[in-house]
Amino acid sequence: MSPLSGAELAELVDGLAGLPYGGEAVDQRTHALQTGWFAACAGADDELLLAAVLHDIGRAKPVRAAYPGLPHEHAGAEFARHRLSERIAWVISAHVPAKRYLVATDRDYAALLSPASVASLRRQGGPMAEPELADFRAQPLAEQAVLVRRWDDSAKDPDGPTLALAGVLSAHQRWAV
Repeated sequence: MSPLSGAELAELVDGLAGLPYGGEAVDQRTHALQTGWFAACAGADDELLLAAVLHDIGRAKPVRAAYPGLPHEHAGAEFARHRLSERIAWVISAHVPAKRYLVATDRDYAALLSPASVASLRRQGGPMAEPELADFRAQPLAEQAVLVRRWDDSAKDPDGPTLALAGVLSAHQRWAV
């Protein structure tokens, strides 16, 4: 499969508009662009910024259609693996385990979760336990997945700032060269 073009990226992100985000006050597009805004503010490199914006892309209609039956993080990772990069794919695949990791290792983290995120945590397996904790920590990109997870958790404000789509496309263009 060919690399993802800027036009395809814009279509994917725009296609998230109006798509519900599991009981949250924002739609999937706003959530993606808010997550990207947090990534940009933190100084993320272009590839990590793309992973942040696309962490839930497995919920997009064309991605769900291409990878039916997979949890959103795995569908998104497969999409990214074929159209973007292995790094983006791994971070996308690990943003759910990163939540489970943080609940197990940061005593203040669980209190930050929205009610919808608490409910999905139960479906996702709850807090990690050993040896899963050690396995997650040992991954070279684990800290990047944790960053995306924290940005993800902060990106649920209907009045919050968002990264302009032009900023996402600029990051993609710089990264793709």
